[in-house]
Parts: sequence; C-alpha cells; structure tokens
Amino acid sequence: MRLTSLTAAACALLLSACASMGGAGEEAAVFDPQRLSDHVKALSDDSFEGRGIATPAEAKVIDYLSREFAVAGFQPGGENGGWTQAVTLNRFTVSNPTAVFTAGAESVPVTQGEQIVISTRLPAARQTLDDVPLVFVGYGTTAPERQWDDFKDVDVRGKIIVVLVNDADFEQPELNTFNGRAMTYYGRWTYKYDEAARRGAAGVLVVHEAAPASYGWATVKNSWTTPQFDIVRQNAAAERVPLEGWIQRDLAVDLFRRAGLDFEAQKVAARGRDFRPVELSGVSLAARFDVSTSTITTHNIVARLPGTTHPDETILYTGHWDHIGMGDPDAEGDRIFNGAVDNASGIAGLIELAHAWGDAPAPERSVVIIAFTAEESGLLGSEYYAANPLYPLETTVAGFNLDAMNVYGRLSGLGVTGHGQSADMDGRLEAVARTQGRVIVPDANNAAGTYFRSDHFPLAKRGVPMAYPKGSGDFLDAPVAEREAARSEYGARRYHQAQDEWLPVMDFRGAVQDLEAVYAVGRDLAFSRDWPQWSPTSEFGPVRDRSAATRR
Repeated sequence: MRLTSLTAAACALLLSACASMGGAGEEAAVFDPQRLSDHVKALSDDSFEGRGIATPAEAKVIDYLSREFAVAGFQPGGENGGWTQAVTLNRFTVSNPTAVFTAGAESVPVTQGEQIVISTRLPAARQTLDDVPLVFVGYGTTAPERQWDDFKDVDVRGKIIVVLVNDADFEQPELNTFNGRAMTYYGRWTYKYDEAARRGAAGVLVVHEAAPASYGWATVKNSWTTPQFDIVRQNAAAERVPLEGWIQRDLAVDLFRRAGLDFEAQKVAARGRDFRPVELSGVSLAARFDVSTSTITTHNIVARLPGTTHPDETILYTGHWDHIGMGDPDAEGDRIFNGAVDNASGIAGLIELAHAWGDAPAPERSVVIIAFTAEESGLLGSEYYAANPLYPLETTVAGFNLDAMNVYGRLSGLGVTGHGQSADMDGRLEAVARTQGRVIVPDANNAAGTYFRSDHFPLAKRGVPMAYPKGSGDFLDAPVAEREAARSEYGARRYHQAQDEWLPVMDFRGAVQDLEAVYAVGRDLAFSRDWPQWSPTSEFGPVRDRSAATRR
C-alpha cells in the first residue's frame, strides 16, 4: 500500500490551479451557477411534494436523476444493472397521541407538537405507558474511554429517562472532557435513544434548548410529528424504546420544580463526572398512542463512471435526495417541505459533477455518485449502503459529501467539517482552496455535531476517508449584509420548514467554488495510486487499517 505524500499532493494541486489532474492540457471543469439554480428550482418544486421517501415523488426523483446521469455519460451503478439500490425500512405512523404528566396530586396535560413530541420506532399496534416515573440522567452518556458514566449503578429499566441535548462540555467548553464545543457522537439524540434502549428504559425525553440543539422547536415538531423510519431489525425490542420524545425547556423547568429540583442547578451538576441520576420525585408520565407499522422500500440512486485502469477502485460523491415530504400546514397554509437548500442543492451539485466528469477524459479509477435516501430519517440510506456496499469499502479510495450547499454567494473560506480527522484530505482541500484564493475554515459549526448529521458518517465510521466541505468565512461580493442576513435566516426560519424553497435571489457562485474544489481533489485521486489516510488520532483509522492488505 502506498501512503500519501501530502507535500507532493499539495504541490500538484497548487500547480493545477483547480484544473483537473487527468493529463497535460486538460482544462478545468466549468460549473454553471444557472444550471445549479435550475436543478434546485425543479427538484424543490411543489410537484415533487417535498421529496418524501416511498411516496409518488420518489419515482419522479429517480427519473430526474437517472436521466441526468445518463446524459452526463454515467452508467447505471445500482443493483441488477439498474440505477437504484433497494432499501427496506419500517415506517411508523403515530396517531391519537395523548400525554399527561402527574406531579403529586396535580395533572399537567400536554399537547403533541406544542410542549412535547412523542413517537416510536418499535413495532407495536399501540403503546401504552401508565404513570411511568421520570429519572434525570444528565446527558445520558456512557463513555468508558473518558471515564464517564451518567448512569452510575442506577437501574432505569422500565422508567423514562430525561436527558439534555448535546455534550457535557457545551455550557463549559473549558472542561474539555468531550472536546470542548466540538460535539461528539455522545451529544447526538440518536446516541441517547440507543443508550436508553441498551439500558432497558421505557422511554426517553430529550430537553430541547435551541443553542445546544442548534435548531428551534419548529424543527423538532416538523421532524417528529411525521412518520418515522428505521431499518428492519431482527430484535427491535433490544434496540428501540417504546417512547422517543422531546419536551420544551419550559416544561422541563416546571416538572423539575414540581419535583423539588432546580433545573439549572441540575444542568450544572450534569457537567461533572461525579453526577448521579436524580429521580423526579412524584412526577410520572402517562402516554398512549396508536402506531401503524408498515414495511416500505425506498431507493438509493447510484451512477458509475468505470475507470480505465483500476475500475475496482472507487472515488465516491454522495448527497441525500430526500426531504421531509408533506406535513401539517404552517401559518400560511403551506404543507409542502420543499427542501431547496436541504438538499436539492447537494443533488444539483452531484448532477453537475457528473457532467464535469463525463465531459473530461475518462479516469483511471472509477467514479461512483450516490444520491442517498432516508437521510432525514436518521442517515438510513447511507447506513444501508455502508452495511451493504455495491462497491467494496476497502477499495473505496475516498469520498466527498454534499449537503445543504452555499446558495448565498462566494466566500473567503472552505469549511471542513471534521477537520483533523484526516490531515491527508484536509491538506488536499487546503491546496485547492489556496489556488482559489481561499483559506480552510475548520469546523465552522462543530458545536452542532454536524460531523455526525450527514451521509458521510456511516461510511467514515467504517473506515472510508470521507470529506464534508462547504463554503465558509466572509462574503466576497456586495451586498454583504444582505447575504449574511439570508444565511442566518435560513437556520432560524427555513431549515426543515415549508419556507425552504427556491428563491430567485439565490447566488450559486459559492456552490461553484466548492464543486471546483471537490472535483479537483477527486480528479487528482482518480489519476494517482494514492490512498488517503486517517489521522493517527482519528477513531476511524483502526477500522481502515484492518483492510490495508487490499490496497496496493
């Protein structure tokens, strides 16, 4: 196996000035902002009904992408010579939910979507929880390598655990037990639900706070009051709890007060290793809801450009095609979650990358483009592919994930989510960014746990060096204030809401910068014998090392 020389790679990329690395005289790819805008406008049109999985819209997406990939010169890369990989999931639809907290002699009724959201990913016709006691377990984390156990010796079987979102370091990053403000996987709600199941809990209530969650309550409501999905599990009862939910912070404060506890004081206590679970004395939850469980098949969309010399070695580009679909009407009566930025923008980028690769001389290594399904349901499409790869992960050279691309204009920097995980990939991206007059911006939003929230992660945790870059830094073109306002407004008012729609003012020149970068790095790898490496400190390196003999 040949280890990469970062210096050599950087020099080659700098000399390329963002041109392709396929051969002498090859011209750099040209990405057209208008074409990107056209794709986003089409894919986020109301006729696509929010690109919900296993809905009539899915066939429209498959048709649109397969047609574009074919025109670009790619071949079907899916199963049985087709464009797709079937992904079988369980779909859970909750109806008639009721929830009432009891505190002493008083009842505290709550409304689904207002103070609480409750759902499940455990097959059952009905879930009934009668007066189940609540236990506060801090951040709900068990991390032996950090000498951390929020549960201690407390048995939470049959109880509902109340947990804080994010990591124990979020409020006091100087503690640096969980990488400061850089969220670890322990901070993700997915981990907290999994740990609750391992502990035999009856349910989980995550306390929502906008800052540590990195999104508002509207995002929680829109994400958890629609059908939930999960891969089909042989022993779901051992891996899923009967009730998965969130509660508003004000409700948590009130419940703690009724139990004779100070919520803020308990939050402070939860930041230390000596924290012990605290029962909310006298407080319980009665919840009932019907569950309709069905098995559905959705699809990853896969396109492939075979390599001329090493076709069994793969450069990967990924992004998710799905969004939330349709839900309850908002204040304006709009019930279609169009998902223009999230993630029609990334899919537009994949389409234009396909055209760039198809227009250039054929690569020596193969290029595979995957539009994943069910990202919004918990990275399920990418998890399925990573567990059932169509092309061996051991000889997947590296990959690039596109999710919610920059639609606000050119930026001074290239953000690298997970910066430091692979100094090798970081160095390659930095070299290209330098030729663009940009600088690398490490983890622009690492407190939000972004590294664990997109489709590169299931591949990374199985050892594939995956990069997740997107524009960052200062805007280069006037009017700067308006661009900054639009970027901020997206997170506050549009993310996972019906307002995530295509707008004529979107400026895709920033997305072009990022596409040029991932194309140039991919092009270099496609004509080399390099195998990018994880950094020695990365938790993903040992997984990759186990298959080192397969790479030459």
